[in-house]
Amino acid sequence: MQPFFATLRDAGRLARPFFSGDEKWAARGLLAVVVGLNLALVAMNVILTYWQRAFYNSLETKDWDAFIGLLVLGRQTDDAGALFGYMPGFCIVAAAFICVAVYQLYLRQALVIRWRRWMTHDAAERWLADRAYYRISLTDRATDNPDQRIAEDIRLFIEKSLNLGLGILTAVTTLLSFIVVLWQLSDGLTLFGAEIPGMLVWVALVYSILGTLLAHWIGRRLIGLNFDRQRREADFRYALIRVRDNAEGIALHLGERDEAGVLSDRFRVLADNWWEIMRVTKRLTFFTSGFAQAAVVFPFVVVSPAFFAGRLTLGGLMQTSTAFGQVQGSLSWIVDNYADVTDWRATVERLSGFRAAVDGAQAAGATGPARTASRDGALDAEGLELALPDGRVLLRDVSLHLKPGEAVVVTGPSGSGKSTLFRALAGIWPFGRGRVSIPADARVLFLPQRPYLPLGTLRRAVAYPHSPGEVPDAAVSEVLEAVGLAHLIPQLDEEGTWERRLSGGEQQRVAWARALLAKPDWLFLDEATASLDPEAEAALHALLRERLPGTGLVSIAHRPAVARFHDRTLRVSDGQLVPVPAPA
Repeated sequence: MQPFFATLRDAGRLARPFFSGDEKWAARGLLAVVVGLNLALVAMNVILTYWQRAFYNSLETKDWDAFIGLLVLGRQTDDAGALFGYMPGFCIVAAAFICVAVYQLYLRQALVIRWRRWMTHDAAERWLADRAYYRISLTDRATDNPDQRIAEDIRLFIEKSLNLGLGILTAVTTLLSFIVVLWQLSDGLTLFGAEIPGMLVWVALVYSILGTLLAHWIGRRLIGLNFDRQRREADFRYALIRVRDNAEGIALHLGERDEAGVLSDRFRVLADNWWEIMRVTKRLTFFTSGFAQAAVVFPFVVVSPAFFAGRLTLGGLMQTSTAFGQVQGSLSWIVDNYADVTDWRATVERLSGFRAAVDGAQAAGATGPARTASRDGALDAEGLELALPDGRVLLRDVSLHLKPGEAVVVTGPSGSGKSTLFRALAGIWPFGRGRVSIPADARVLFLPQRPYLPLGTLRRAVAYPHSPGEVPDAAVSEVLEAVGLAHLIPQLDEEGTWERRLSGGEQQRVAWARALLAKPDWLFLDEATASLDPEAEAALHALLRERLPGTGLVSIAHRPAVARFHDRTLRVSDGQLVPVPAPA
């Protein structure tokens, strides 16, 4: 765990962009109003201590008129704390307090949702920009569960930052406001012959410092435990999502017992962490609860000699008790909020780690094969050397030249580097060197073996990455019929998890329909018909060559029959890309 001041610095870096960005005036205005209302609540608490003093004095003197006046509308008085000789009644103060408290909460929630919306949008954009999400998934195993960090940690950071920040502000303001009151109410303390004024202030200070040091000593392990708790909660939730997303594969393998064991193991790790948090929290709560209970009677014990000696009225005693409680409570803010502070520190570290990982991925985005614009409309690859994340080289000195409209199939054994070459041509593989040139204005489409079907309607899945409104309805229906999915046309506007509703072959047909709609200049296929039977595969390739004769085509395939739909064949062998002679 990093030092606390480093955590504060990281929290400032996380929060600063919202308050200095495009919504800064609304953000600052909301924060200023919330802070102002918070300070108003502190001021009302100060007024209530003087009201309390006058009220208890009216009880002690059995002054009925003063008693009723202080309960309802207030009364004229020369008591300390009265404004222009007027002490407001409890009904007036309480009504104002309720209104301020309600709007302080309402506007604070408005600030939370605006801040969360901005920060979530910013984090998601940064994660997706320059394919940082892809590089992190390949290399940064320490940055676990980015979904949880964006969805949950941002919410916790904002809510806890506001709660703790306003809590500290309230504590400091309360301390400054009530320490004056308590100083005025305190007797002096004679120590070693010297008169020390403000005895109660010094007593509250010593009491609170000792409490804060003891709370930190007892609860310091919560910082690391809360960090681990958030990670383990996310790991368990991810395992549940994996079961949901792979239900058919698990069912076909009769893998329920194994999956139950995985879930049980992950939950056991989560539970072990939780039990440890419970043990530390139990010890901390024993201390903080005892500390708080002692603080209730402690001021009475300290000032009771003055009361019984007649130097202090009942109202003065109650005001002193309240003022002491407010000062001691402000000084003991860390004691009362230690568990929340440790949880907040863990959240800041997780978000800071995620931000650093995204920044690192974007900074390294320029690594890998360079991507340039070709001058003659062709696709060229020169001097490609492609490696795995662990540094093992798969392909060396790969060169490739494809003319517009030319079709090439790449074959080779599994694990030889065909899919890595596919990713390098797509410009997303960051491990290696060399150069890939493609026309700057070319429309390019890549279809992997497992098609991506976005959330939403089937129409959106077919049109992806374009919006459904950009593609005519008739064109969508026509390509679905052409690829053998006419039965799905009535369901085009149904929303659902289509990657689970459609078979593997149907998903690949959707991807081919997407290619026919997009009409790319260059189309790259990575085992894009692996889930189809040979007849269907041949029909789709023939359809593609018929409808998109000017499209340059690079296919990665295992089946020899695919080669007849291409102009030439290349084979990956011993880290090299070599031409295969055409059959005689």
